[in-house]
Amino acid sequence: MDPTTTRWRKSSRSTNTSNCVELARTEEAAAIRDSKNPGGPMLVLTTNGLTAFLAGLKQH
Repeated sequence: MDPTTTRWRKSSRSTNTSNCVELARTEEAAAIRDSKNPGGPMLVLTTNGLTAFLAGLKQH
């Protein structure tokens, strides 16, 4: 996933500060990055991996 050509989005609940995470999706994968460091590392997950990751967050 190329971070420079991927469409990134953040929650509509986010404020105008840069203290957010951003999400980008393709058919096969999703990536999560820190909005303060858009050129930094990304967490890339398969679609199923993202579903499991989000389910785990909801449990805590």
